Amino acid sequence: MKILLTGGGTAGHVMPHIAMLDLFRKNYDGIVYIGSENGIEKSIIEAQKDIAYYPITTTKFVRRKIFKNLLIPFKLIRGIHESKRIIKAEKPSVVFSKGGFVSLPVVIAAKRLKVPVVAHESDLYMGLANKLSRRSASVICTTFSDTADREKKAIFTGSPMRRELLISKDDARKKLGIVTSKPVLVVTGGSLGSRFINSKVFNEIKPLTSKFYVIHIVGKNNLDPHLKNISDYKQIEFASDMGPILASADIVVSRAGSNTIFELGALKKPMLLIPLPKGNSRGDQVDNAKYFNKMGYANFVFEQQLENDNLLFHIEKTLKDSPKLVKNLKDANFTPANEKIMEIILKNSKKE
Repeated sequence: MKILLTGGGTAGHVMPHIAMLDLFRKNYDGIVYIGSENGIEKSIIEAQKDIAYYPITTTKFVRRKIFKNLLIPFKLIRGIHESKRIIKAEKPSVVFSKGGFVSLPVVIAAKRLKVPVVAHESDLYMGLANKLSRRSASVICTTFSDTADREKKAIFTGSPMRRELLISKDDARKKLGIVTSKPVLVVTGGSLGSRFINSKVFNEIKPLTSKFYVIHIVGKNNLDPHLKNISDYKQIEFASDMGPILASADIVVSRAGSNTIFELGALKKPMLLIPLPKGNSRGDQVDNAKYFNKMGYANFVFEQQLENDNLLFHIEKTLKDSPKLVKNLKDANFTPANEKIMEIILKNSKKE
């Protein structure tokens, strides 16, 4: 049996696949991936030598660019035809979709060829690709229990997580070579980086490093060479293995992408979330951040607030609140959903 994976646009749509690879390899004879020609998923998946990667024509709904969106139907049809050719050639027993604009033509093609589809929705409210895909999916696994309550085909599973993530703070710091008496602050703006968060850290680097040892994941092509010699400050462009970095932290400043915040929940890390604003996205990160704040798992602050406030103020407040946040995270019992998701995928796979 083969399994076909799809999803892309950001690392959030591909890293859950990476988290599941050991189980995929154990249960299937082959793994195939359909993604975009130039998306981040291409380089991540091609690093796995036993996975066949196929790029297809993709299209994305672009907010505030109406004329560009007029091409969507034509590109979608082309992507469906390309996906059908790949599926016919590879003959997978099941498709596992992590959403994102890459996944829609693949899921539609699979449905037309009578290949079962299992999807996974990471966010509190379903993304556009999964909304459009749900008619073609047999089951939709969800990270949030509230999401499953609203969807007929949905099953609450939780989030898949990388096993290497769950290491101790001491082991993580030893692996990274961190020796400090200061609290360790990890700042990440997601796989593509965040210009806004980066600029706040760059502007406040001296007060931040006076209080913390700072590990700053800036995103591809965002390194600032002027800050490379600052003591107690480590810039990283992109890390495919975030486990030791997140595990080393006493506190984390992050966007509010679902995969990251659930991993931080599993690690019991106090979080200050700065969600991507609704004007720049469909608002999923704002929803995630508000939910985690309401449950007592994280503090959050809007970008708009930080235009006037110092980032350090909100970080120090989160550090002060950390005992309460950690207790709530422990009580919530975040656990990897890998086995549960695998069970659902196997149940829906075509038997040869």
